[in-house]
Amino acid sequence: MVRIQLYTDDKCFGPGIAQLLELVAERKSLRAAAQSMGMAYSKAWTVVRRCEESLGYPLLLSSTGGRHGGGAELTDEARAMLAGYRAYCRALNEAAERLFPDYFPGSGNPDGQ
Repeated sequence: MVRIQLYTDDKCFGPGIAQLLELVAERKSLRAAAQSMGMAYSKAWTVVRRCEESLGYPLLLSSTGGRHGGGAELTDEARAMLAGYRAYCRALNEAAERLFPDYFPGSGNPDGQ
């Protein structure tokens, strides 16, 4: 499997932020998403903010606590970025699996199996 990182001037999007955003979409909370990844909430915010700065658009719509509690959801841009990233990763991994035997004959499966 190929691990794919996208860069602007610095690393801006990869498997970690993709997983974090998927969990935010599922759990409707950055805190819950971070917790399920074993990540501190403050670190999750740092990762999101750095990515937003690199990409030039917000990834999360957040509401603070209150009577019904706070939450977070993905922006339309974040959903599009995540969908594009996942599709790109699938396509590159499929190509990598096809090409692997050409460059590493007799080495078995590129996933190590």
